[in-house]
Amino acid sequence: MRPQPQPPGPGQESVWDYPRPPRLERFDGQITVELGGEVIASTDTAWRVLETSHPPTYYLPRSAFRDGVLRNAPGASWCEWKGQARYFDLVAGALTTGEVVAPQAAWNYPRPTPGFEPIADCVAVMAGQVDRCTVNGETVVPQPGGFYGGWITSWVVGPFKGGPGSMGW
Repeated sequence: MRPQPQPPGPGQESVWDYPRPPRLERFDGQITVELGGEVIASTDTAWRVLETSHPPTYYLPRSAFRDGVLRNAPGASWCEWKGQARYFDLVAGALTTGEVVAPQAAWNYPRPTPGFEPIADCVAVMAGQVDRCTVNGETVVPQPGGFYGGWITSWVVGPFKGGPGSMGW
């Protein structure tokens, strides 16, 4: 059964108004990713994938990540919309904490399907596996469930796929 969408307020968007199949949209705004007490990625230009019932997944240019942060990790997955994904461990080398690793916390689509070519050299991050991700200064909430990579901000309303009982949405 489809859940009851929350009505968006002024300046908000509902994930139930996002399309299926998903849409790729350029995002011009400040994004940061922190791990081990360090900012490991920062950009003011990214891409958002918008899909019905999911908060946006942000894809940052590889150049947004500090050198040495992305380490190839085992594993792969398949997305019916974007193609074959590969994974990365995120590695921070804070002087006070030593090396901090977030295993398989990032992924990309090196050869995405038609319509998603702009994200070929971009990387998405699981917000729940790092210290903090921000969009325009707001700390994001990870999409529930740990399987999807959406980032929830105050300007996106749900309910969101990923939590208990939502697999059939």
